[in-house]
Amino acid sequence: MSYEQFYNLQEQPFSNTPDPRFYYDTAQHSETMFRLMYAIDTMKGLAVVIGDVGTGKTTLARKMLDQLDDSHYESALLVIIHSAITPGWLLRKIAMQLGVEEVPEEKVELLSQLYQRLTQIYEEGKKAVVLVDEANMLQGKDIMEEFRGLLNLEVPGSKLITFIFFGLPELEGQLALDPPLAQRVALKCRLTSLKLDTTKAYIRHRLKVAGAIRELFTEKALELIHHCSQGIPRLINTICDNALLEGYLLRRELIEAPLVRDVAMDLGLLQASTSPASPARIQ
Repeated sequence: MSYEQFYNLQEQPFSNTPDPRFYYDTAQHSETMFRLMYAIDTMKGLAVVIGDVGTGKTTLARKMLDQLDDSHYESALLVIIHSAITPGWLLRKIAMQLGVEEVPEEKVELLSQLYQRLTQIYEEGKKAVVLVDEANMLQGKDIMEEFRGLLNLEVPGSKLITFIFFGLPELEGQLALDPPLAQRVALKCRLTSLKLDTTKAYIRHRLKVAGAIRELFTEKALELIHHCSQGIPRLINTICDNALLEGYLLRRELIEAPLVRDVAMDLGLLQASTSPASPARIQ
């Protein structure tokens, strides 16, 4: 038996693998989505989403990609997995994802074909959008200059492509490597950690999506999860997942604060010397 079966769940509710089904539309995520869609629909060129590790940038990017329907947008998600990419690789990748069928190696010809493809998208009444996740990995002035060059591709009255960068706070330093590009950021959003009430709602939402039909955490357990995670969704998921596993092993029908405290200590998210007066001593 797994903990999913023990708690009558259809699947694991707290996986840290991005899954749009588990997306929880907090007030700040809803506002950020609205602002980004405004930037896309008005073809602002460049928008940036900044957030610390685990605040939901990747989840938001994938949710946005799902919402950009093919009838109105030609969209792509580019995930930067290392900092050693070259401007040539970047251009070829963008061209391929936007539908350039035969991508040439020579840069001038590549830019010509990309421009033709973007013009075709525009003439079809669609908007070209590239979401760039982990954009803080884009290191080097030459990379930033390449994006600036792509933003120069336009027709009278409209840009031909919009980029949305999702990245850690150091992304701002990377943009500053090319001041003219930094000046072209038309919109900037910041994701922050969740407040207590939102943390509770977030946990309950994920449990409901996974099939929960009853409460699995006490109120004080939820408060302690928020305290130990500092409201960071990725840490909330990790604590909850481990708490459910531990609860299953101990055959606990309900997850209470002491069990959460033990899990958080094992994960290094809570010190054993925490003052009894602090939230960590909630019973």
